[in-house]
Amino acid sequence: MNISIGNDHAGVKLKKAIISHLEKKSHKLFNHGTNNQYTVDYADFIHPVAEDVESKRVKLGIIVCGSGNGAAMTANKHQKIRAALCWSKEITQLSRQHNDANILSIPARFVSEEEALDMVDLFITTPFEGGRHQKRIEKIPCF
Repeated sequence: MNISIGNDHAGVKLKKAIISHLEKKSHKLFNHGTNNQYTVDYADFIHPVAEDVESKRVKLGIIVCGSGNGAAMTANKHQKIRAALCWSKEITQLSRQHNDANILSIPARFVSEEEALDMVDLFITTPFEGGRHQKRIEKIPCF
């Protein structure tokens, strides 16, 4: 699967672990994140991920910042993006099953590496249930 990933300075270590984990599973990654811990503006690294998902260059995106909030807010400004801020496996799974989330936002300062990798695996393998959830997704405006 093609996956786009982006991060700010707070997410460097976790992003590197995610990339290593996904490459071992033969996923193709597009890395838009910073690779050092010098302070940067998260939006500069999140917009390209959302653009990759919007344009269908990739199926899913993963974004990482300190709280996950700024990254999710930035991504959700894009059309057809449903970025989900997730901090547990259950929330991650529901974001895919019920909301057809296409970008996973991870709060690097609030989850362990093991938790993050578990969430990533769930995010890319959990299908959208459709049905009653589809009509709800259709009510999210896309301009």
